[in-house]
Amino acid sequence: MNGASEADWQRLEKTVAGRVLRPGDAGFRESSTPFNTRYASTTPNGVVSAASHGDVRHAIEWARDTGVGLVARSGGHSYAGHSVNTGLVLDLSALNTVVADGSTGLVTAAGGARMADVYAAIQPHEMAFALGNGASVGIAGLALGGGSSSTSRKLGLTADALVRTTLMTAEGEVLTCDAQENPDLYWACRGGGGGNFGINLSFTFRATAVPDVSTCLLLWDGADAPAAFAAVQEAARHAPDEFSVRLGVAAAGGSHPVVSAVGLHLGPASELRELLAPVLAATRPVREDIADRTFWEAKDYLLHETSAGAFAVRTNFAAEPLPPEAVAAVMSRLAGRPGSGNPDGCGLALYTWGGAINRVAPADTAFVHRDAQFLVSMDTSWTEQDGPDTVAANLRWLAGLQEEVAPYVGVGAYQNFIDPDLPDWRTAYYGANYPRLVEIKKRVDPDGFFTFGQGIGS
Repeated sequence: MNGASEADWQRLEKTVAGRVLRPGDAGFRESSTPFNTRYASTTPNGVVSAASHGDVRHAIEWARDTGVGLVARSGGHSYAGHSVNTGLVLDLSALNTVVADGSTGLVTAAGGARMADVYAAIQPHEMAFALGNGASVGIAGLALGGGSSSTSRKLGLTADALVRTTLMTAEGEVLTCDAQENPDLYWACRGGGGGNFGINLSFTFRATAVPDVSTCLLLWDGADAPAAFAAVQEAARHAPDEFSVRLGVAAAGGSHPVVSAVGLHLGPASELRELLAPVLAATRPVREDIADRTFWEAKDYLLHETSAGAFAVRTNFAAEPLPPEAVAAVMSRLAGRPGSGNPDGCGLALYTWGGAINRVAPADTAFVHRDAQFLVSMDTSWTEQDGPDTVAANLRWLAGLQEEVAPYVGVGAYQNFIDPDLPDWRTAYYGANYPRLVEIKKRVDPDGFFTFGQGIGS
C-alpha cells in the first residue's frame, strides 16, 4: 500500500535530520538497489537515510500515518530482496558506529554497521566472534538470522555471542532485550530473522581473544570430485572444533567443474597439515596452499564477495556426509547445467557445522538448527542481460539439484540464505520454535506493521 501524497513526502523531508531520497535523486539507486539483482525491478517510492534514532522513529510514525509499507535496510544483502520494497526504505547505513572494549570483551555495534566496520573496531583488541566474510554484509541481518562463519565450530553462531540488543517497536518504543529485560524478545532476536519484530538499533556481543591461525586452499579437477568429497568430509568428521572448511564444486560457462576446499584452523599450519594428511594421501589437488597467518590475514584470505548479478539459493542441513551416490548425482546435474552470463555459475557447497553450534539446545535460542554436521548450499546465477528462458532454465536446474540431494539431507533450511521459492518455510527455518516466535510477534507487533514475504506470522 502506498497512500502518500507529495505533501506527505515533503512533510517527511522536514521532519527527519537525514536525507529523503526519491527516484532520480543522487544516491537513490545506491541506497535502494537489491544486492540480488533478481529483484532489481522492485523500486521504493522513497528512502530515508537515517541520521539518528529519532529519524527511525519519525520514519515509522510517518509510514504508519500514511499507510506506506516500510522496510529497514542495513547491509541490504537479503537473498530474497527483502531489504527493498515499493514503499519506504529506511536506510540505516549511516548508523554504523562500533565500540569495542578490550577489557570486557564487549563489542557494541549500531544497527547499520557492516562487517568492515566491526572488523576495524575489534582488530586493535585482538578479539573476535563469528562474523561474515563479506565486508559489506550488515551485522543486523547476520546476527538476527543466526550467523555462521569459519570460526563458528569453536565460537558458536553470531547470535550465540549476542548478549544484548536494543529494538524500536512499531509504536516507536525502544526496548532493551537481554537475559533480564524482555527475555522473550532477546530469545527471538537470536535466530528469528531480521525485519520481524522491530528495528534493531544496536547489538552488543561478547568477543574472545584470537590466536594466530592457518588456512588452506585445495583445488581439484571435477573428475576427482568423488574422492575429494569423500576424503574432506571424513577429515571434517574427526577434526577438532578449531577446524572448519567449505567444500564445494562449481562450474561456470563452458568450463569444467572445479572442486575446492577452503579452510581455517585456529592453530598452526603444522596441525592443519596433519588434519589434511589423509585428504592429500587420498587424492592430490592441482593446487595446494596451506600456510600460517595472523587471524586478520586469514580474514582477508577468506574474504568472499558474490559476483554482481542475479542468483537463487537452496539450502538444507545434513547430519551425515554426502555419500558417493549423492556426489555422483551432483556431478551429473552440473554436466547438464543450462549456463548463463554470470561468472559465478552454479554449484553446491558444504559448510562444516557442529562443534559449539550444536552444544546449544534447539529451544535455547530461536535458531533451531543444532544437530547438523553440514550446511548444504546449492546455487545458480544469471545476469540481467540473460533472457527469461535462461532464467527459467536455471531455476529448474536448481530445483532438480535439490531433488537429487533431498534423500541425503533434512527438511531444515538456513533462514539467512532466505529462499522465496521455499514452500514450507515456517518448518524449514524455525521448526518447533515457530509457534513461540508467532506469539512474541503478536505481542510486540500486534498490527503486523513489520511484514514481508516469509515474515513471522504471515
